[in-house]
Amino acid sequence: MSTTRSILILFIGLTIGFGIANKITRASGKISFSEEPNKEKLTRLIDYIEDRYVDQVNTDSIVDYTVSSILSQLDPHSTYIPKSEMADVKERMQGDFVGIGVNYWVLKDTMVVISTIEGGPSAKAGVLAGDRILLANQDTLYGEKAQKEQRIKKLKGAVNSDVAIQVYRPEIGILDFNLKREVVPIKSVEAAFMLNDTTGYIKIERFAETTFKEYKAAFLSLPQSNLKSLILDLRGNGGGYVKPALQIADEFLEDQKLIMFTKDRNGAIEQSIATSEGDFEQGNLYVLIDENSASASEILAGALQDQDKATIVGRRSFGKGLVQQVMELGDGSSVRLTVSQYYTPTGRSIQRPYEKGNDAYFNEYLERYDSGELKDSTKLKVIDSLAFKTPKGKIVYGGGGIIPDIYVEQSEDRNLEVLEYGVYAGVVNRFVFNELEKHRSYYNDLSLADLLNLEITDSLVYQFKNYSADKGLEFSGTSANLKIKSSIKAEMAKQLHSSNTYYQIILQDDDFVKSVR
Repeated sequence: MSTTRSILILFIGLTIGFGIANKITRASGKISFSEEPNKEKLTRLIDYIEDRYVDQVNTDSIVDYTVSSILSQLDPHSTYIPKSEMADVKERMQGDFVGIGVNYWVLKDTMVVISTIEGGPSAKAGVLAGDRILLANQDTLYGEKAQKEQRIKKLKGAVNSDVAIQVYRPEIGILDFNLKREVVPIKSVEAAFMLNDTTGYIKIERFAETTFKEYKAAFLSLPQSNLKSLILDLRGNGGGYVKPALQIADEFLEDQKLIMFTKDRNGAIEQSIATSEGDFEQGNLYVLIDENSASASEILAGALQDQDKATIVGRRSFGKGLVQQVMELGDGSSVRLTVSQYYTPTGRSIQRPYEKGNDAYFNEYLERYDSGELKDSTKLKVIDSLAFKTPKGKIVYGGGGIIPDIYVEQSEDRNLEVLEYGVYAGVVNRFVFNELEKHRSYYNDLSLADLLNLEITDSLVYQFKNYSADKGLEFSGTSANLKIKSSIKAEMAKQLHSSNTYYQIILQDDDFVKSVR
């Protein structure tokens, strides 16, 4: 299987399913089943299995399977969320959780801190990357018997509740910390800085409840007097809540401009209109997208493209124009159900066809590699009957994703493909973590300036290639060596300092950013 195709498959597994409306529908009172024969049939079948089947059967799992099967027949993005996954889904979409504020990996059988979250309880108390968390309130968190759910449960809890943790720091030994659990943000805006004297850059990883607030803070952190151009990076952003995407679009669009509209099964139309508020309505705006930009990302990019407000840079986006609501089923589980379809201001639908079934739908996404579209813009097919015109006369197309104004072709260098997959699959950050572990005290003591001036040696690149080969990723030749060095240094900066520093390093030789400079 090709590396690029593997990246696309990995993206589907990680991100598709987001792009939901800002509403959770809760069942009120006791659920009563319909007496209609076809609906009653399902409940009777479950009762028969539960009461009369020859073997003991977990009917809960049967119900879960049945619900998932039903939803899979509707569209590719209506999905079932089991009770066991709801907490994680809510945290990710809310944009915060209550805990001690660490990112960690389990190394062998022990939790090892990758990084602490800025401003969180652990960071303030002095917990460092590389610390092994052994105990929480005297409960053991290491060893083969310690389960992931147990570890998380012990570290999370009520706001302001006390938790005493014990860590092992290899250079020192056992250390004890008394912490108070706090609301810890899960950042959706990962970076904001100036690329040069007049151009700002903001990276949005997903759209959560907190994203607009994060965006405003990020934008205002840029020097307003010099800000002439802004790059909004939505690459890899699989969507999330629609509302913050609309709020951010409003920051760029003038009063009464149409942002998007939705249409439900009855043809009812609901419009989203820009207000007079907006902090960057006059500057030069560029939006970066790729084949992994979906849903709310496409709403934002499509609105700005259709209103002639932004230049869209990159590759055709995923093509998800369905809006979901999360509806609770009464037992802690929920369904993410498609309730409407969205349209950009010119009236185009970004949703790719799915009438031939889910397999055909996702295979069409993967066929972008086979068709050569990712590496050759001339292979990109458009449907003339789905052409629309913006107010300034630019032609834009519907029928499957946002097509950029400036196309950035994927490199023909296979080594760069391998490296890209290594980044997506976590091979690079695992390698960097292992390297930092070898010399933890040295790296932890590096200032940011020292890290930026750090030389990534050819020897370290050689070690990375050997490590990657063990993971099934083979490099040939040296064509990717400079990119490998940049990726290693950027990941070091991320684990030791911040994602903001990561992007400052990695964008120094970025083809998308080069396209707008």
